[in-house]
Amino acid sequence: MKELERDLGLPSVLAISIGAMIGSGIFILPALALKIAGPAVILAYLLAGLLVVPAALSKSEMATAMPEAGGTYIYIERGMGPLLGTIAGVGTWFSLSFKGALALVGGVPYLLLIFDLPLKPVALGLATVLILVNLLGAKQTGRLQVGIVVVMLAALGWFAAGSAPSVQSANYANFFADGVGGLLAATGLVFVSYAGVTKVASVAEEVENPDRNIPVGILGSLTFTTLLYVAIVAVMVGITDPGAIAGSLTPVAVAAEATLGQAGVVVVIVAAVLALISTANAGVLSSSRYPFAMSRDKLAPPSLSTVSDRFGTPVTSITLTGAVMLVLIAFVPILEIAKLASAFQIMVFALINVAVVAFRQGSAEYEPAFTSPLYPWMQIFGAVTGVLLLTQMGVIALAGAALITLASIVWYAIYVRPRVRREGVARDAIRRRVGRDAIADIESDSLTGSHDVLVALTKDLGAERERSLLSMAADIARPNDGRVIAVRFEEIPDQAPLTDEVTVQSSADRSFERRTSEFAAESGVTIDAEEIVSHDTKHAIVNVAEEHDVETILAEHEPLRLRSRLFGDPVDWVVRHAPCDVLLVDNLGYDSPGHVVLSGDGTPYGPRSVTLAETLVTANDGTLSLWYPAGRDRTDRHEETIADLEAELSGMLSVPVRSRAVRPDGGRDSSPDLVIHDGADHRIRHVLLDDSPPTPPTSATTVTVYPQATRRPPLGRRLLERFVF
Repeated sequence: MKELERDLGLPSVLAISIGAMIGSGIFILPALALKIAGPAVILAYLLAGLLVVPAALSKSEMATAMPEAGGTYIYIERGMGPLLGTIAGVGTWFSLSFKGALALVGGVPYLLLIFDLPLKPVALGLATVLILVNLLGAKQTGRLQVGIVVVMLAALGWFAAGSAPSVQSANYANFFADGVGGLLAATGLVFVSYAGVTKVASVAEEVENPDRNIPVGILGSLTFTTLLYVAIVAVMVGITDPGAIAGSLTPVAVAAEATLGQAGVVVVIVAAVLALISTANAGVLSSSRYPFAMSRDKLAPPSLSTVSDRFGTPVTSITLTGAVMLVLIAFVPILEIAKLASAFQIMVFALINVAVVAFRQGSAEYEPAFTSPLYPWMQIFGAVTGVLLLTQMGVIALAGAALITLASIVWYAIYVRPRVRREGVARDAIRRRVGRDAIADIESDSLTGSHDVLVALTKDLGAERERSLLSMAADIARPNDGRVIAVRFEEIPDQAPLTDEVTVQSSADRSFERRTSEFAAESGVTIDAEEIVSHDTKHAIVNVAEEHDVETILAEHEPLRLRSRLFGDPVDWVVRHAPCDVLLVDNLGYDSPGHVVLSGDGTPYGPRSVTLAETLVTANDGTLSLWYPAGRDRTDRHEETIADLEAELSGMLSVPVRSRAVRPDGGRDSSPDLVIHDGADHRIRHVLLDDSPPTPPTSATTVTVYPQATRRPPLGRRLLERFVF
């Protein structure tokens, strides 16, 4: 694939950044902001400039680490993943296209002060010229930008210097007449004046010496432009009655006429036209790189990443962006919709700050030549203030940003998701954080103290299956000087009274007690045998567990019958109400298992399951295998994180451990003797369609572990585990 040429030096970089801002920010927006905040609009420009600093620092850092075309899209896509990358790419392209069109339409009224020209045809003609210039190459675009900015700044400097002596202090009276609310609302409006400060990052792939020129270009232009904004707006307010320029289509020309006469108006008209053409030119240059970059990452059709052999520019991407701008100029009320797009730009700035944190905390290779100071507080400040500014943009602007987001999500679902298997470093950073928390929980978990186990026998199992349950219970209780309470539960109809005749000990009960006594002598574990008759077995099990203060209930896992499916699963009730852990066993025998498997569903293993597995392996001098499902859609980074967590867990355990991915249809090295896995959390089973662990088919006894409610991770963490793993 043909690469873009690095033709943009520092002068071009500064010109792109400054030219992208000094347009609507000076020649259009002050008139609107004055209607909201009065003279406090001066402070609004300064405050908005300060609030852009975190995003400028964050983008400078990421641009030196990834000097690629696409800017904001690239950083958010790499940091937050393809979904948010699609939203950022589509939304930023959309908003920059609107701002470019706004600049052209906003510049024409200044021309109309001298020439009697139709607004839209002139704007369309200027747009066509800029599209052709951008098709010829970035170097030509940069040279045009430098020339425009030099002339424009000279004109603005002459206006400010010539008008400053005429400033009237009375015009600054009642500076905060509209209160803090008016100041914040004006700040939210003029914030978009600074949206172009980071546009140069979108053409970073075409910048010479990006490690130096990009940070200098972004931060230098932000500082310069903030001071220029404050100075120009302060002069405008000081030399005219605020009511004279509030709402005017040509506010700077009105101000210049008051102090410099017709000559001043002509100079301002030249500056305004150049400034707004500069903004539109930077808009075409930067916004066209978003579909180009998205196409290279398969988030947009491949034709958009085609680079011209002759000009070295992304012709299709520029043509599409230009066509959109022409349509907007011809048919759309630009000013109103640009305000909607600007709200999205603020949201993207907030995401930029979050993306830096994701890269710093993630495991991806990330080596920026420039690093943001005061990390992470600068990024936190930028993200929080961005959200606060959004609240000042109004319902319509927020609805517009929501509409852009929804359209981007639809595009992602239809086009991107079937083609892209990639994730952002933020997801992996969260995954590793969640994994470390799970490892810490496992490390702090143990079967300490006297560990008593209740073996709940709810039906006649036969001597062998009964012995298997008792053997497992003994292995759990023995290391902690615990005892086993073996209880035969019998349920009778509600209409049958619990008389002495019903509760009298039967021959089967006596045989059961004899068998448990013999096994107790053989195993060296105290076993208390009981028989309980009740009208409701599930309540009886929980009552016995509470009465004996046991740490674990062990019972056979019974398939749900029709009645249970219709009226509720009694096992689920026991799990939710038991004062201890519950182990449900698919009992195929338990005879000194030498190969125990801890089977996971891809999320971190539960502490109780790990502790149980280690206890049973130790008791039988066996080995432990960690099984997790092989994921066809996992990224290499995901697999690496799982491997790291498995290795850390293996190092913690005191038994021999093997770890491997398995397919749900089998693919095992050898058949295990015992399989242990976590039970589905009843709190999320209705949230997720598939809550059953993908345990491969096996002929071994399987134990499903349900920890006591107080030992389960919070619901939010369980849902987060499901999402990131």
